[in-house]
Amino acid sequence: MDSSDPHFTDAPDPTIVQPLRNGQAPPLPPDQGPPKGPETPFQMDRDQQMKISESAQFSDAVENRGLLESSTKLKPHEAQNYRKKALWISWTSIIVTLVLAVAAFTVSVMRHSASSFGFAFDAILDVLSSAIVLWRYSNAAAVHSAHREYISCVILGVIFLLSAICIVAKAIHDLATKLLPEVDDFLFSVSILSGILCSILAVVKFMLGKVLTSRALITDGFNSLVGGVMGFSILLSAEVFKNNTSVWYLDGSVGILIGFIIFAYGVKLLVDMVPRVRQTRHYEMFE
Repeated sequence: MDSSDPHFTDAPDPTIVQPLRNGQAPPLPPDQGPPKGPETPFQMDRDQQMKISESAQFSDAVENRGLLESSTKLKPHEAQNYRKKALWISWTSIIVTLVLAVAAFTVSVMRHSASSFGFAFDAILDVLSSAIVLWRYSNAAAVHSAHREYISCVILGVIFLLSAICIVAKAIHDLATKLLPEVDDFLFSVSILSGILCSILAVVKFMLGKVLTSRALITDGFNSLVGGVMGFSILLSAEVFKNNTSVWYLDGSVGILIGFIIFAYGVKLLVDMVPRVRQTRHYEMFE
């Protein structure tokens, strides 16, 4: 081929592999490069952390406007639907636990059971906490109100402390006087019924509280759960005492333990909620 041919150029044919120069491969064109692999685990973790951080900041911003996180998750008609369910379960809880409280007080007096007395007090606490939840959701426009939510939790915290003090005091008195419980079918029936009903109420309250992002509903559910545990604990301590009378102190010990659990939860509730009440007291943003 004549080198003077105008179509002749020095550009290499792309189909021809170029030889190595000084042991190195020829550079790739600017528009080409090594294929990009999948993101490294470090990059993925960093992205997830950023998303979690942004979500937390968004939730804090919503609370700082006086609204709960549920205001961004639920449509207005959905929020009102769940509000009605919260009112319904609260009324049901008041009726059921009031009946159980009367029965437990009767067992406590007739059978000298410290744990029955503790359950009766917890049942009264459940009635009061459900009444607070009723007040919390009585205003349809305040379904997402953070300030109303935090006030409810503070009241619940105070009730928890008072109830825990009464339960522990009664249990200590029974242990000091070595009061022996009496076991019969009536005690067993009340224990089983209390444990089952309170456990069911606790599950429903937890579910509604999670959807509505309501600490008050979750606290009410925790109280019902404690009532369910106390109901089964009465059955357990009575059965143990029936088979071994030397373990007479189990009933009172269970009452003290549950009293301390309620007291600790009440303290934590007040520590968490009192500052938030102050932060949101200027907001009255109801939908």
